[in-house]
Amino acid sequence: IIMVSSARNTGSSSKCQAALHQGLPSDSFKYLGWCDIEEHEVQGNQLHCPRVREGPSEEELFFRGEEHTLKKRKQVTDTEKWQKKLQENWENCAELNLSFQDLGDHYQVEKFKRTLQRLIRVEKLWLVDNSLTDLSAIRLPRCRELNVNKNHFTSFKQLPKIPQIQHLSLAENNIMTLSGLTDFRHTPLESLILKRNPCEFQEGYRQW
Repeated sequence: IIMVSSARNTGSSSKCQAALHQGLPSDSFKYLGWCDIEEHEVQGNQLHCPRVREGPSEEELFFRGEEHTLKKRKQVTDTEKWQKKLQENWENCAELNLSFQDLGDHYQVEKFKRTLQRLIRVEKLWLVDNSLTDLSAIRLPRCRELNVNKNHFTSFKQLPKIPQIQHLSLAENNIMTLSGLTDFRHTPLESLILKRNPCEFQEGYRQW
């Protein structure tokens, strides 16, 4: 019985490995944004955590052995790019979750930052677990609530400009010192979460 069971398991394992090598049916969509997928009725304001990063170039996909993901791709004209930008309408977004973006390449980080620069009216923003290190060039003039937990910030100076911030969460980053915290004295900051940062071990840090 054990031998038969092992044989069956081996066969199943081989099939699973073959299926993984060939890729899942959804793999052809994994590098597409929501508005790049044809024949759907999804609206931007229905998405809880939209992906804004770009996929790899065709050359990079061939190098990775993922050329099968090109099946759903097509050449995009400048007009279509402009229509997509209008459709996303980041400028009027008031509440947004852009967490878990898996920003593995430099060009994806740059695309992500360009999106953040368009958030001129956002009031609540979640950027959890994006491996972010420096957003100092970003300004979020109306942001009242910002969650950047589980990133790689080492200083308050690396945060975006947030003059209206009330609630800021920086848990599980790498904030070493409280230097720069005084910059928030001119903001309406009410709560600041710094748990699981090295600065927790700084003597008297709660008095700040």
